[in-house]
Amino acid sequence: MNAWFAFLHHVAAFALVATLAVEFVLIRDELSLAHARKLRIVDAIYGASAGALLVIGFLRVMYFEKGPAYYFHSAPFIAKLSLFVIVGLLSIVPTREFASWKKAVKQGQIPVVSDARKRLMRKIIHWELMGAVLILLCAALMAKGVGYFG
Repeated sequence: MNAWFAFLHHVAAFALVATLAVEFVLIRDELSLAHARKLRIVDAIYGASAGALLVIGFLRVMYFEKGPAYYFHSAPFIAKLSLFVIVGLLSIVPTREFASWKKAVKQGQIPVVSDARKRLMRKIIHWELMGAVLILLCAALMAKGVGYFG
């Protein structure tokens, strides 16, 4: 069972990073109706991946791995969890923007987005990607037992 949950955790993590990369590429180009539709779909997959990652990670910590006492005495785990929360909070801005496009996209219109707003979203998604890289670093450190203070 441990291997199955580890596999699901990794699939969710890779899906999250992949959707961020797709968002980053799509938001760089000129916004078209097709890109707006794709961004809304990809962002929904991003949210589902983040939710799955959180639930599966929680189950792994509580029931399928070394237990909460071990993980909550691990500096890389605490950093990883903190970064996950920060990335999640950052994602609110692009998600709200993409959600606001629903009516225009449904009517077959290209959403009106200022260049400044696009730059902001691109910058935020870039920060999210950097956060994801740091989360991977923390996961590697955690796996090697670095920073355990128990």
